[in-house]
Amino acid sequence: MSVIEVRNLFKVFGNDPKRVFPLIEKGAKKDEILKKTGCAIGINNASFSIEKKEIFVLMGLSGSGKSTVIRCLNRLIRPTRGEILIDGQDIMKMNKEELLQVRRNTLSMVFQHFGLLPHRSIIKNVEYGLEVAGIPAEERRKKAQEALELVGLKGYENSMPNELSGGMQQRVGLARALANDPEVLLMDEAFSALDPLIRTQMQDELQELQARMHKTIVFITHDLDEALKLGDRIAIMKDGEIAQIGTPEEILTNPADDYVKRFVMNVDRSKVITASALMRKVDVITVPKDGPHVAVRLMEKKGLSSVFAVDGERRLAGMVTIDDAVKLERGKKKDLTPALTTDIYVTGPDTPIADLLGTAMTANYAIAIQDENGRLMGQLDRATILAEMYDDEEEAMTPLDEILENNEEAEMEREA
Repeated sequence: MSVIEVRNLFKVFGNDPKRVFPLIEKGAKKDEILKKTGCAIGINNASFSIEKKEIFVLMGLSGSGKSTVIRCLNRLIRPTRGEILIDGQDIMKMNKEELLQVRRNTLSMVFQHFGLLPHRSIIKNVEYGLEVAGIPAEERRKKAQEALELVGLKGYENSMPNELSGGMQQRVGLARALANDPEVLLMDEAFSALDPLIRTQMQDELQELQARMHKTIVFITHDLDEALKLGDRIAIMKDGEIAQIGTPEEILTNPADDYVKRFVMNVDRSKVITASALMRKVDVITVPKDGPHVAVRLMEKKGLSSVFAVDGERRLAGMVTIDDAVKLERGKKKDLTPALTTDIYVTGPDTPIADLLGTAMTANYAIAIQDENGRLMGQLDRATILAEMYDDEEEAMTPLDEILENNEEAEMEREA
């Protein structure tokens, strides 16, 4: 279900922007239009939808139009042309009062430079939006307190902004945005002003908050690693246009053009590509229905040395090898359960393959991939992971070499 839908959005800065559109229709580029008309194109025919509860990242270099887009979403900047639907209502057609209600109740914005009021205490900063909205003092204090606890700032209610670190100040900004329980959070380069370590911590904390809050988040960044880490989907912008929209895996594995390809060429794919992207379908036997004879027949037919066993609801029960199944068959046993081993590695579909290589290098069997209900989805073997981690351009395996080295060190520590 789409919470936000943007259709054919344009923003042209300058006098008489209408004269720009014939040039756009002829395919003129941004620099050419600026030279001919003196008008700058901020957004050029952008269309996208944002689903409920997803983190949608708009990213691009400076001047790509990403921050203009997010300011159009709450009409801090009025678009030149197009539609912006919030829960099905076009904010372009709203009057001042209707727009104010959307900003108060549906959308909250978190800015790059915190935007805290230096003369107000932390809790009064968080209360500010509620106070402007006319919320009674007792109710707004309660909401502000809950928001501060949510972002881990309980105990700092009476501190002043200049007494807090940059990361803590950004948490205050986030708490202020969360205080009125908005449906959508707009975050414009929210972590860009922080040093790298605090920035990473804030990214982790945002992911943890999202796991509890399930908000719809529009996140602006120029940092690809940040986009890949946070985004359920990413829109890459260039010169006001959207070059590609996709999941992190789709952007990395199938860049739409040379611009996107240059963007992602130095990314460590192993930290983004997940088990679900590489797993293969798996042949299984079902227990207790299938016995040793069925297991042996399947493995002989498929050329397998082992096979996963599942129950009637496809929940993983274990694995049996051809040797153990043959022993039971020769002993005229009908129950396969005594031969099942649970000494297998199991992971979820969203696990990055970088986290699986060390296990794959030492495991006796393929890695089982199961969903959140324990149902077997597929398997991932060592060869598939190794093939994906090759760097085709440089014929190198830098990420792999590092993981293997770490794996060897860990093995030496265990032996010691």
